[in-house]
Amino acid sequence: MAVKTKTRPGTTEIRPFSVDIPQADLDDLKRRIKATRWPDKETVNDQSQGVPLATIQAVARYWENEYDWRKVEARLNAVPQFMTTIDGVDIHFIHVRSKHEDALPLIVSHGWPGSVIEQMKIIEPLTDPTAHGGNASDAFHLVIPSLPGHGFSGRPTMSGWNPEKIATAWTELMKRLGYSRFVAQGGDWGAVIVDQMGVQAPPELLGIHTNMAGAVPPEIDNLFQGDVTAANNAMGSLPSGLSDDEMRAATELDYVWKHVAYALMMATRPQTLTGLADSPVGLASFLLDHDAKSLALIAQVFDGAKAGLTRDDILDNISLYWLTNTAISASRLYAENKLSFFAAKGVNVPVAVSVFPDELYEAPQSWAEQAYPNLIYFNKLDKGGHFAAWEQPKIFSEELRTAFRSLR
Repeated sequence: MAVKTKTRPGTTEIRPFSVDIPQADLDDLKRRIKATRWPDKETVNDQSQGVPLATIQAVARYWENEYDWRKVEARLNAVPQFMTTIDGVDIHFIHVRSKHEDALPLIVSHGWPGSVIEQMKIIEPLTDPTAHGGNASDAFHLVIPSLPGHGFSGRPTMSGWNPEKIATAWTELMKRLGYSRFVAQGGDWGAVIVDQMGVQAPPELLGIHTNMAGAVPPEIDNLFQGDVTAANNAMGSLPSGLSDDEMRAATELDYVWKHVAYALMMATRPQTLTGLADSPVGLASFLLDHDAKSLALIAQVFDGAKAGLTRDDILDNISLYWLTNTAISASRLYAENKLSFFAAKGVNVPVAVSVFPDELYEAPQSWAEQAYPNLIYFNKLDKGGHFAAWEQPKIFSEELRTAFRSLR
């Protein structure tokens, strides 16, 4: 990967950044896709064995013959990008200031298998709301960083870059940009990170928004988290008196923990996944198999349906992982993490929660109220999934405008 900066790396200053992937790397990608050695077709007629052969072959055909990386590269280079060094690691970020003077600074954090590409569609609606159905009073100054080890950010060479450390780094980043007050948003790993920002409660942080609430009560989370064997029996051990919403959430959590082998692999043996750095199609298959609902949507897209994502959307993100060779370094965040994905974590700052129907689990309001004693906003949507900003940018942007309005 080739990038251009105007000052030398390794300092704490803010350095302009742009993307310039060598053509040789793109040619090598096409060659490797063409040379893929395919496995046999699955022996079932559903997705229960993983990404169906027909789906990944459709992805590969489009990737090799029609996809154009230069389009997303141009989109990235059309927005202000920067690099700065925090605790020895280069942090890449997009920083778009609104033309509206009273805009609220907002840092938005992606997860895995995501990237800053997830948030590209929300930049204009959030920074220029008057052009997208909103009011000037709803404007944000927007900061979108790449997680350490992901995308264009540096790859940590030592352990310790866990969600707590990233949360601290995000506060440092916002202060370094001159923001004395700001809000934070996250989904997936970003949700865990903003929860930790809420736990740390720096004085500059006004509040957080999450679209994957860390709201599961400890007595329920302990039945499920991190132990597939326990998950097989957890439903029979649930406390009595759960509401319908709470029982549905528990059923969804049970399903997640029974189908989270990819996370267990990254948490325990990330370096063993060497094949992800050698085969682009192998990488694509691994990244696509995040959750059943997202995979079903992606399969429909490559089967010709129009849904929340396009074929280019999906391959923009996969190509970024491939071209930056960050499959393994991104996986290490799972090994660094010692927190439960979904459990309540002791956040006392103001919190806004948006619940999308195709999320890994739909957080009940009762759990959110217990987990976040300063809950300022809760809303259940009727459309959208795990990658909400990417799939439903209009709805997502409207949620953030409404969620943070009381904190301005």
